[in-house]
Order: sequence, then structure tokens, then C-alpha cells
Amino acid sequence: MVDLTLKHHRMQLPREVIVGSGTIEYAADISKKLGFTKSALIIAGSKTYDIAGKTVKELLEKEDIKVDTFLVESATVKDLEAVEEKIRVLKPQVVFGVGGGTKIDVAKLSSARQEIPFISIPTTASHDGIASPLSSVKGLEKPYSVLAKAPITIIADTNIIMKAPWRFAISGCGDVISKLTAVRDWRLAHKENNEYYGSYAASLALMSAKLVMQNADLIKLENEEGLRVLIEALISCGVSMSIAGSSRPCSGSEHLFSHALDITTTKHAMHGEQCGVGTIMMAYLHKINWKSIKNTLKKVGAPINAEELGVEKENVVEALEIAASIRPERYTILSKLKWKREDFEKLARKTEVI
Repeated sequence: MVDLTLKHHRMQLPREVIVGSGTIEYAADISKKLGFTKSALIIAGSKTYDIAGKTVKELLEKEDIKVDTFLVESATVKDLEAVEEKIRVLKPQVVFGVGGGTKIDVAKLSSARQEIPFISIPTTASHDGIASPLSSVKGLEKPYSVLAKAPITIIADTNIIMKAPWRFAISGCGDVISKLTAVRDWRLAHKENNEYYGSYAASLALMSAKLVMQNADLIKLENEEGLRVLIEALISCGVSMSIAGSSRPCSGSEHLFSHALDITTTKHAMHGEQCGVGTIMMAYLHKINWKSIKNTLKKVGAPINAEELGVEKENVVEALEIAASIRPERYTILSKLKWKREDFEKLARKTEVI
């Protein structure tokens, strides 16, 4: 057993990344190229199977690959265990995750636990999980992402992703922009706690966020060029986590705020939307241009306050109050604060989140 210390950490990177119009047609060719010529298991939801999973199955079967399918409608421990059992029984050479965040998360973690390669075929561009080595499943001990394995291949077909409700892309924008504060939290942890900090991984995450900020005018409904910018930025964020060996370059205080908001209310918004609003407030704490972040989110149609998230002002303040305790070992700007409830309320008011 190799001891993976701070001086030695393993990077799991995708072998193939294909983004563009009609790329789903390459599914069988890539499978064969990677040596998966006998069997495959497709994990999808009932809707995403109709949208893309069925096409993947037909393409693989044309190449005489035996294909099984398993449909899941959520990402819970129960779903995870069911998929793992299916993998154990069928012993496929490769697992295809076809869908949005939840389907890909279940496929990713179950395949990692069973040590089977995983191919990601996203049908939405809602967050960086489409390419990351991390997975979020409800019911696990921790209310945040856990380490799985990076997909061996990502096939992102813009024709398919453009058909998804635009709100998913808006959420994806919020998730990418949140790297602006996540990287600063990571740098802070390195400076004050001597935590490992990878400059390359951090730069890749920051570049992705800046790319979305600079191209916000392009990211709009039915604009394939803008959608492609977003998808490539999300994939780059996933790769940055693979390089870092953790979610550090992409998940900081703004993500802790989002996780806390999930706990304080059942009426929460999408993950990326919440992270975007969290980024506004954490940018203020980091003394960076929070107004520019807010304006970019507004430009792409993302929520910028509690009302637009569909939550109460009290939920925002409470989430800020408990955010640092969600993951105490993760040092962020919130770890430094010895604030009371009224201080967090002032922060939310100052940034016009409430």
C-alpha cells in the first residue's frame, strides 16, 4: 500500500472529454477505444433515459456490447446500495451515468465503490459534479460531497443539454462563480493553518470562474456558444478537484452556507443558485468585488437575494450562523469570525441578500 502523504497525492483525470453538438454519437466508439467491448450498465432516471440513455443503449448494442439499464429517481443511500448490488450481480466492464447531478452522483459513487470505470453523460449543466471525483448522496454521514473517482470519460452533448430547463444552466453559473471565494478560502487555510495548497488546481478553478464572468453576455437561452463556455468551465472545475485530490479549489465558505441553508429550510433553491448568493456575501468578507459578482449573477438570471432563492431572511441569517460548524475541519473565512447573530444579519443586509 502506497502512503499518499501531502508530498504524494494521486490525481485521477478523465482520459477523454468531448463537448459539442451531437457528441453522444461517439459513446460506442469511445467505449470500444477504452477496451469496454463486452458489457455496460447505464444508470439514468426515467426522463434522462428517454432523453439520452436510450440512445446510448442503442449505440452500444449496435457494436454487440451487452447493455443493462437501471433507473433511479433520486440520490439517496438506498439508491446507492441498489445500484451497487446491480453492479455486483452484473459485473459490467463500465458504468454510464446519464442525467443531471443526482443520477451522475449515484453512478459515480457506486461504480467507484465497486471499482468499475465510469463514463459521465450529463443532460444538464447545473454543477461541476459532471466531471469531479466527488459525489453528493443524501443519507450519508456527512451533508456534503464525498470522494469517489473522476469519470474516465465525459461526453457533453450541447444539443441535449440545451433542451433542459434554463434554470439548470443558471445554477451551473452560480457554482462556477463560487470558485472565486472557494480558492481564497483555500489560500487562507494554507496561510493560517499550513494546509496543502495547489497553485495549479487553484488557478484552473479561478480561470473557470473568470471565464464565466467574462462571457456572461453569451450565456443565455438557446445560445450554444455560451452554453459551451459554461460546460467547459464546469468540466475544468471538476478537473481542478481531481488535481487537488479534494474539493478544496471549488468548495469553500459559500458552499458551507449552501449546505447550512439546506438544513435550515426545506424550501431551498438549487445548489448552484445558493452557492452564488453565498459567494456574494463571502466575497464581501474576503474584500473582493462582491458587486461585480452580484451583477454577473443578475445578468445570467441567477438569484441574488433571499427572496429570489425562495427562502426567508431568517433562514439566511441562521445558515450564516451555523455554516462554519457544518464542516469544522474545513478552514474558511468563516472560521476566523467570532460573530453573533446580529453581525451575520448586518453582512446579509450590507450585501442586500436580505
